[in-house]
Amino acid sequence: MGARFRRWLLPWLLAVAALANLAYPMYVHYDFTHSPDTRSYLRMAAGRFDGVRVTHRYRVLVPAAAALVAAPITRAYAQVWPQRPAGQWPLRFAFYLVNCLVLGAAGACWYHGARMAGASVLGAALAMLAVLTSRWAGYAAGLPLTDSLYLLVVGLGYYAIRRGPAGRWALLAALVVGPLAKESFLMLVPWLLWFGRHSLAWPRQLLALAAGLALLFTVHWVIDTQFEAPAMQSVANAWEHVDNITYSLRRAASAKGLGELLSIFGLFTVVVPVAFWLETRKQRHSVSIFNTLGWAESSLLLIVALHMLLSGDLGRMGYLTAPVFCSALALVFTHWRPLLGLRHAGGLQSHQREAQ
Repeated sequence: MGARFRRWLLPWLLAVAALANLAYPMYVHYDFTHSPDTRSYLRMAAGRFDGVRVTHRYRVLVPAAAALVAAPITRAYAQVWPQRPAGQWPLRFAFYLVNCLVLGAAGACWYHGARMAGASVLGAALAMLAVLTSRWAGYAAGLPLTDSLYLLVVGLGYYAIRRGPAGRWALLAALVVGPLAKESFLMLVPWLLWFGRHSLAWPRQLLALAAGLALLFTVHWVIDTQFEAPAMQSVANAWEHVDNITYSLRRAASAKGLGELLSIFGLFTVVVPVAFWLETRKQRHSVSIFNTLGWAESSLLLIVALHMLLSGDLGRMGYLTAPVFCSALALVFTHWRPLLGLRHAGGLQSHQREAQ
């Protein structure tokens, strides 16, 4: 148990340390008047659901956690600077802390998913840090948003699929928390059920999913009853997202849209295709370094593409591909020597074993 705890603790601490530095300027300097999403979540954390868009109204877990963290911060702030009103600063700081911790946990999932794909410890750690340098990680960690939780859900699902039966706990967590993390989680469910069947049998998966949906319906009922919101408003809001498909396609075909897509992982985006080209050109490996990546990764990319089309937010939703990109990039970092034609002491080793 101690060794397993350390295996998760170290990459999580590394990810949190990186995020705390990266996201701090975003937390301090962001102009919240430009983002209705952040204002919605701040109102929810303050216990005010009036005026909150139906798109955000039921994503209560991160705002609730931020409210809990903000309470002692507010009291401490009042003791240190009693002459100054706290305002929204404690809530903003609480979101920053909670999102750094949650997104750091997602980063640890990416790290372990890359290890299960065959990457070395150093290769997986470097790839995780590279993925966390994305500007979308700065947004998710530094602002009052709930993206970090959905990124964690996707990361847990990917790790569970990679890990097999020993990762069933991660799949259970993803299925229970997923419905409350984001409504579009339903698009991820078939992927989890099919590729996660070797980690957890379908009856148990369906039971976990039923628990998650029960929690979601409970939250819907409480909020709708408390604020007298129309029950069908959520359904109408979901159908409205279909109108975003044509907008997303036009945006992706524009120069600005292409730039937004490239901004997801920045210059690291070119590393994987260049590595593939080098591998094909040298033809020195009978087996590709990417041979451990397959249908699970390809189908996740398609599901994320659907998220991007429906949301209209190409870059922000595109960051959901982080688990797959981290694994591919980690494999490149692991096998960079043979790709460049350099002598690789010790040969290409598999790193799929984990201590039980």
